[in-house]
Amino acid sequence: MKKLNKELYRTPFSVGKKWFLVSMISMVILSAYNLIISWLLQKIIDLAAGIDKTPFYQLALVSLLSFLVFIVFYFIFRYAHPKFLQTLSTSYKDLLFAKILRNNSRMVSEIGSGQFLSKLSNDLKSIEEHYFDFYITLIDIGISFVGAIVLMLLYSPVLTMAAIALSILPLLVSIPASKEVAKTEKNLSKENAGFMEFMRDTLSGYSVIKSFQAESELESRFHEENVKIEKAKFLRRFAEENINLLSTAASVVMRLGVFLFGAWLSLSNPHVTPGIVLVFLQLVTFVITPIEKIPSLFANRQAARSLIAQTAELLYEKPDEQEKTEIHSLKSAIEIQNLSFSYEASEKALRNVSLTFHAGKKYAIVGTSGSGKSTLFKLLTKYSSEYDGNILFDGIDLRNITYSSLSKSISTVQQNVFVFHDSIYNNICLYKNIAEKEFDYVIQKSGLSSLIQQKGKDFSCGTNGNKLSGGEKQRISIARALLRNASILLMDEASSALDEKTADEIMHSILDMPDTTSLVITHRLNSTLLKKYDGIFVLHHGKIVEFGAFDELMKNKGLLYSLILLSQS
Repeated sequence: MKKLNKELYRTPFSVGKKWFLVSMISMVILSAYNLIISWLLQKIIDLAAGIDKTPFYQLALVSLLSFLVFIVFYFIFRYAHPKFLQTLSTSYKDLLFAKILRNNSRMVSEIGSGQFLSKLSNDLKSIEEHYFDFYITLIDIGISFVGAIVLMLLYSPVLTMAAIALSILPLLVSIPASKEVAKTEKNLSKENAGFMEFMRDTLSGYSVIKSFQAESELESRFHEENVKIEKAKFLRRFAEENINLLSTAASVVMRLGVFLFGAWLSLSNPHVTPGIVLVFLQLVTFVITPIEKIPSLFANRQAARSLIAQTAELLYEKPDEQEKTEIHSLKSAIEIQNLSFSYEASEKALRNVSLTFHAGKKYAIVGTSGSGKSTLFKLLTKYSSEYDGNILFDGIDLRNITYSSLSKSISTVQQNVFVFHDSIYNNICLYKNIAEKEFDYVIQKSGLSSLIQQKGKDFSCGTNGNKLSGGEKQRISIARALLRNASILLMDEASSALDEKTADEIMHSILDMPDTTSLVITHRLNSTLLKKYDGIFVLHHGKIVEFGAFDELMKNKGLLYSLILLSQS
């Protein structure tokens, strides 16, 4: 996890170092200009008082030249600084999104989309302001601070020493409060994630809310979530205000002390001129301002770093040392030996399941709702390694197979289809460049030819495919899976939204694919189609209760026979 932490901390800066350097140089010159103005002010006041003998035209020329330099670097900074933040934010989001995509689907599903949305939106604002921009701000106040101290030493070393001694006070009083800022920042991030998850669920399930007239209940839930997040914001602001209050109070004490001591020196020391007294007051501001800002600046930076560390912890997946073997395609068989699995300890979803899927064969998996069909598919795609028994791909234990190579070997078509707010073409190809011949082949196999002819492949599907029918979305999902040309095809009620004629045509087409091992969960008990499978597994309460060819199982008059009679009636 340390490596991931460092990557999230450092990569954006390595990408944006050019704009960082330009911004930094510009800020140094702009900060130095404030000190030049202070020096010029002292010279002009003392010149007017008849104390300084510098020619007026020299001071005027220095003023003009320094102003021109200021204008040039001001415009450079105003362009370079936003570019710096843009480059860093883009790099950070790209890196974060890539890390999210590298994790397996179970981890992402367990954490919840709200967490990731929060990391890419709410948290990023704080990271951009308090971490990415930290060094630019530090340079600004740092140059002013150091330059002011140097000038003050030249004017009055004694008064400068007094100011430095008094400046320690704001730093001491703010250190304990900075830890509270980091704590409240992490809490706010957590509440933001929960709120976004709630809003995503509410908007996704809007039709359900309206159908069941649950508006009042959702209003109450929203109020509860809203109160929680606003309370977290209040605590974050309150913690920062505490630092600001302590720092300001301490800096007021420092300012009064410096002013009083400076007044005493000006009365007792003839070398302290009116110009020096007035400029010293201005320079003290350059010392006090950083002292006021530095405590909250470092506290906010620490809070932003804690958000990055929290993100690294969220994305970190403990490496499984057993995962060493890669598979490329199924050559022999998938063997399942005495497989048992529970979502909860109290009840098993699968009980001592043993079966074999031979390469290139077609198998139907049928059974009543809750019999364990979808759970079996989940385990085949490495949803969890916490099961009893063994799952072997060509004799290799699934636990030892890398997740990435398994994903390349299996295509899945699920009952619930997700469609991106993009074109039909991009939804099928998933933003890959696909040869036209391959695209046309899967369009024909999935029954999408008429839709493409009517609307075109560039037709926008709308938010989650709201411009398409359920059947059209399922056909897109089938085409998407076929395009991968994986050796294993898992279909979980993939034709449930299709009319019977279209569903049968597509399934006949898929079952005629010779080199693909097809495992199909189906509730459509069409006798003609069932006869095409090499084997039918019947599950009931997590157990295999029947296996065989269609005619054999019908002759036995077991559960499959009963299910078909029930469907016909």
